[in-house]
Formats: sequence, structure tokens, C-alpha cells
Amino acid sequence: MPTPPPAPAPAPASAEAPRPRPGGTAGDAPGDRPDDGLPLPRGARPVRPVVSASEAAGPPGGTGPAAGQHPGGSGERLRFVGAATRRIARGIDLDEIVLGLCRATVPTFADAILVYLRDPLPVGDERPVGPVVLRLRRTDRLPEYARGMGTDSVWPPEAPGAPEGGARPGSPGLGLELADEAAERCEVRIGGPLAEVLRGVRPVFGDSSAARAALPELLGEDRHVPQRRRTILAPLRGRRRVIGAAVFIRRPDRAAFEGDDLLVAAQLATHTALGVDKAVLYGREVYIADELQRTMLPDSLPQPTGVRLASRYLPAAETARVGGDWYDAIPLPGNRIALVVGDVMGHSMTSAAIMGQLRTTAQTLAGLDLPPQEVLHHLDEQAQRLGSDRMATCLYAVYDPVSHRIVIANAGHPPPIMLHRGGRAEVLRVPPGAPIGVGGVDFEAVELDAPAGATLLLYTDGLVESRIRDVWTGIEQLRERLIDTARLTGPNPPPLEPLCDEVLGMLGPGDRDDDIALLAARFEGIAPSDVAYWFLDPRPQTARQARRLARRALDRWGLTELTDAVELLVSEVITNAVRYAERPITLRLLRTDVLRCEVGDDVPQLPRLRQARPSDEGGRGLYLVNKLARRWGATRLSTGKVVWFELGLPGPSAQGH
Repeated sequence: MPTPPPAPAPAPASAEAPRPRPGGTAGDAPGDRPDDGLPLPRGARPVRPVVSASEAAGPPGGTGPAAGQHPGGSGERLRFVGAATRRIARGIDLDEIVLGLCRATVPTFADAILVYLRDPLPVGDERPVGPVVLRLRRTDRLPEYARGMGTDSVWPPEAPGAPEGGARPGSPGLGLELADEAAERCEVRIGGPLAEVLRGVRPVFGDSSAARAALPELLGEDRHVPQRRRTILAPLRGRRRVIGAAVFIRRPDRAAFEGDDLLVAAQLATHTALGVDKAVLYGREVYIADELQRTMLPDSLPQPTGVRLASRYLPAAETARVGGDWYDAIPLPGNRIALVVGDVMGHSMTSAAIMGQLRTTAQTLAGLDLPPQEVLHHLDEQAQRLGSDRMATCLYAVYDPVSHRIVIANAGHPPPIMLHRGGRAEVLRVPPGAPIGVGGVDFEAVELDAPAGATLLLYTDGLVESRIRDVWTGIEQLRERLIDTARLTGPNPPPLEPLCDEVLGMLGPGDRDDDIALLAARFEGIAPSDVAYWFLDPRPQTARQARRLARRALDRWGLTELTDAVELLVSEVITNAVRYAERPITLRLLRTDVLRCEVGDDVPQLPRLRQARPSDEGGRGLYLVNKLARRWGATRLSTGKVVWFELGLPGPSAQGH
């Protein structure tokens, strides 16, 4: 069998390897200067570190180096750099990027690695403030090397003649002492050795004069640096600034680093730094998205007397944290409450911003106490002003616990479902209407019974519609889910919070195509015996008449202890209304967990609390209300305004309610 001719020897790695010029990493324009107090040398042109030409000409194919072996051949180096950079690039957050660097290099390229990152890390183009502080982010060592050893010993178990008590100078384990005993934090002194190395950008061997002066500053004083090129110090430079440093370490019983290994370390450092920049920017974007979504949705729901509320919000996916779905509950005069659920098209920051504008508009319109159909009409006009393609669906309802009625208007939204006390669930017949933003359409409101013990569910289409089912199939499945849940609790309505969890439990694989907003309202109502209501003509004697009527109601409720305070406050509020009103004035007392008094008139101007001067004959009415009432306020209505105040109930009465 003839002997095959020997393979041609590869060209020396250093023969054609272009040396990287001093400067920064990719993304820096020529002549750029960093913003971190570590400027580039004068006249330097920052370039991306490159793989040597001899590596690029290496033979394709083959397998990479085994674990713990040095990727010595040019082809092996090229394949190693490609695999390592791909692994680093797969990371999204900061920990994944750093972990990718560690796992890609240990043990193939080094036996241990120290990764220091700036603390805090700058974001985007912001200018860093204060000194440059590096914090040890992660330390990785060769796993089989550290197996079976305590934290105080770094002597490799396979090393012959290991002394008792751990490593000694010149022992095979000495290089890894750096990984075990490195300092946690380091402040880079301006003009110091470490600052000079980081400013130079290029990795340097640990036994070079620059690194031997810089490494103790980074790792801690009195750290022994291994000889014969066992350590590489590689600056990590992101977009125009130093963001950290990486230290690659090899044991003394392993082959030393070669000249081309500096280029490998430069490539690893470059991709890691750019990945860290990406992760920091991504983290900031996630933070902004979370904060935006949090501020767009209510932190907590009000709990007015006569109704209990619960809500849920689920984004379509972790990678799309913001969207156009929203819900709201807005207290109205007379213990009424407006319930709102809406859905803006899309899952972007733009959709969330439009949602925020529509939600703010809905809150403003609710404060005017407009009918639901009028609220939707004004929302439609607002959406058209925002743009021709700003489409949304919305359902707006107003619940009155005194009359046990609810008024609902719909703008292209899925219909609400009412779960009655006996376990019957029905899809409410509400005219669907056109979506908000279409323009030129009328919205119709319907008034329905809202019996005590019933639960109303408002939701967005993400709960009932997906790729595997249409919206009406999902609505029917939701209705059946509510019936099954109510059957488990018998005659009593199911608790509200667990009910919301059960509703979301109907979602299966493939059902999370859209954001989900859910608002549940349990109607309790206010008994007619706890309400007193009168119409009074605006005459001079009306204040005296109001005091007499309020006193009778308090006697009937057994609240005579509040008579003096209520008579005084009612008299002051009624007197202000009589002075300007032209139509009958309304006086209403509500006994719930507090005593609430409401006075309505046809004058839209709201009263303002002011400090009366000693010579003024008036202006002290609201001052008395503010001093004596538990809470008070004024709300403008479409027909005028309502001024109200609340007083706490005496002990036995408060316990009974």
C-alpha cells in the first residue's frame, strides 16, 4: 500500500495576520472618542478585531477541539471563534450573554475566566457620571478541575506531589487562584495602569508590563500573575465606551497562549461587549414597556359600596408586554360606577399609547356623567383625531346600586356575560355597534336589571378568540365555564378572585394569540330602606326644610348622634345651592358603611374652598364642611353639579353595615 504524500504544512499564523490597530470595537466611527473618561489614543482609528488571514485560510470541516484542549490549528481557531460568537449572540439578557461567553471559552480556550462589568452599566448614548467602577459579574472554572475540592484548595487532584494545604507558588494550580480570590469590585483610577489597558482596547498577555501593573488593580493587591503567557486581559468595549474587562486564565501545566490567541480574545470580547450593550438596551426597553403598561392600567380598583370588583390582565407573550387592551372602573356620584373595557388594534407601543389616550378621554367623559352612548360617541371622535387607522372596540357600562339597574353601550366589542346567583349564565343582548374610529355611526344604550348577587364579566376578545376557535365558540365556552364554576359553590355566588382565575383557566395551548383584559363586577346594591331622596324648591326657607327632612331620616335609622353635624353641613351646602339654582334642588342621604349626603343643582360651576377674611360675611360654609366631614367633594354633571360629603357612622351602626 503506497504511503500517502504528507500534507502541506500550514503557513505560520503570524505570517499574514493583520494586526488590529489601536481603537474601539464595531460601531465606532473613525475619530470617535468614548464618553467614559477613557479616551482613545490620539490619532487612533477604531476597528473591529479580526481573525488572522492564516485562520481564514484554514481547511474547512473537521471537528473542534476536545474539552480542555487548545484550539491550536488555524482552522480549529476559526471554527471555535464562529461557534463561540454564535453562542454569545444567542443571549438576550445580560446573564445569558455573560454565561454564553463563559461556557464558550471554558475549558476549550481557557481553564478559568473572570468577567468584570461596569457598575452601573450605561444605557444607550447617555454619558456616564462618576468614576468607572467594575464589578465581578461571573467567575467560571474548568468543571472537572474543581470537582472534589474544597473552596480553600486549588491544587489539581491529578497533579503529582500536591502539598497539603493547597497550592503554592509555581504549582500547577496557581493560575486559578486568580479566579478564587479575585476582588469583587474595582474602581478604575484615571491615568492608572488599568485605565491605560482599557483605553488601548486590544487584549494583552498577563505577563506584559502593562498587564502586570493593571491586573493587581483589577483583581486585588498582591495577586500573583502566572508567567509565560498564562493570562490574557481583554477590555470589553461597547458602543464608544468601556463596559468591562475579561481575564482568561490557563493552568501552568497547559500550553501557554499564543500570539493569535490575542485575536481570538479580541473577537470574544468584541461580541460580548456588543451583546451586553444589546442586553442593556433590551432590558431598558422591557422596563419602559412594563412601566408604560403599568401606568396605563389602574394600580388598584375602587371598592364602592354596592359592588365588588376584580380584574386580570395578561399580555399576548413575554416578548410583547404592551398592547392596546385596557379596563377601568370609575366612581360616579350617587355610589354609581362606570365599568369600561376596551381593545385597541395591535400589540405595539403605539397601540399602548393610543390606549392611554382613549382611557384618559373615557375618564374625563365619565367625570362629566355623560350617558354611555355619548361617551362612546366622543371616544369615536377622539380616535378619528388621532388618525384614520386608529381603530378600537369598547364597552361602557354604568351600574346604579340604588336602582339595581345597569346601562350598557357597545362599540364593536364582545358582549358581556351575566352570571346570576342561581348559576344561570346569559350573554347579554347589547347592540354591537361599530368600532371606535369608524366615524359617522350612532351608538345605542340598553338598560337592564342588575340583581343583587349577580356577576357581570367584561372581557376582550383575546379570552374567547384564537387561531383554533372563533369568537362565538369561545363565548359559549366561557358561558359554560361560568356555569360549571357556579355549580361548585351551590346557591352562593362563587368568590370573585377565584372566579377570575377559573375563567383564565379555560385557556389552553394555542389560545394566547392576543392580550386579555378581564373585569368582573359582583352586584350587591343598596337597599331602598337605606336611601332617602327629596326634591326641594330653591327658596329662602329651603335650608330649614332640608334640616328637618335630614333629622327625620336620621331618627328612622337610629343615627341621632349625627344630627347636629348633619344639620349644620346640610344647611351650608343647601344655602350655597339656593343662592344660584333656578330649578329644583335634590337632596339624597345614603346609609351604607358611612353616611353620605348629596346635594344637586343646575349650576355647573364647582365650589372652591377658600380662606375667608375676618371682614367677609360669607365664604365659611365649605370650610366647615372640610373640617367636620370625613370626606367631601364636588362633581360636574351634564345637568349641573353634585356636592357631597361623608360622615362616619357610630359604633353599633357601623358594625351593622
